[in-house]
Amino acid sequence: MLDEVLFFDTMRQGLWIAFLISIPILTAALITGVSIGLVQALTSIQEMTLTFVPKLGAIVLVFWLSMGFMTQTLVSFFHNRIIPLIIGG
Repeated sequence: MLDEVLFFDTMRQGLWIAFLISIPILTAALITGVSIGLVQALTSIQEMTLTFVPKLGAIVLVFWLSMGFMTQTLVSFFHNRIIPLIIGG
């Protein structure tokens, strides 16, 4: 019973960490997509690459800017949660 609780609590924390580190990239993709969609609706330009290229650029930029936060969050999770479970502490 205790092993199951520990397993599910670790999985819950892992999913929460995955959610936290994905927020900046998903937010950038959403804002860029809505902005480009609005511009396309206002100008009646319906080009598929017009939405893809700026969205990809925004995702790469935000990923580069938030890489430190993502790395620190994952390293902290592994040091505080996963490694003690592997060691048996």
